[in-house]
Amino acid sequence: MKNVHERAPQLRIDLDSSTPLARQIADGLRALLVSGELAPGDRLPSSRRLGVDLGVHFNTVAQAYRELEGEGWLVLNRKQGTFVAGREAVQPQASDKPLLLAAFREELIRLAARYRSQGLEADELLAIAKEEMNND
Repeated sequence: MKNVHERAPQLRIDLDSSTPLARQIADGLRALLVSGELAPGDRLPSSRRLGVDLGVHFNTVAQAYRELEGEGWLVLNRKQGTFVAGREAVQPQASDKPLLLAAFREELIRLAARYRSQGLEADELLAIAKEEMNND
């Protein structure tokens, strides 16, 4: 078991973003989990410690932790702390796949529009997307 706070994976949030802070934290941690930077058994910092590190209220971190616990990514234990769970790879039901792909498309369109409106070119965004999708 490794203490994640000692390894300090990169978790960043944007305090000026319209995206709720708890969602940014959950999304950032989820990305670290999917990439393998956080592995089963790793201990996460307490919600108070991570809140201090990120400059947010500990309840915001706790909300993100609870969301990830509900998805099966984390195990929360008041006395022992928060740990990365040993989670099985998820295979969506065939009937759910079109809905998941449609939701992904909608989110991708919003994300691309946000960054294209700031001057980034579609080919730059596509190159990043391909690189990240191939990092499995």
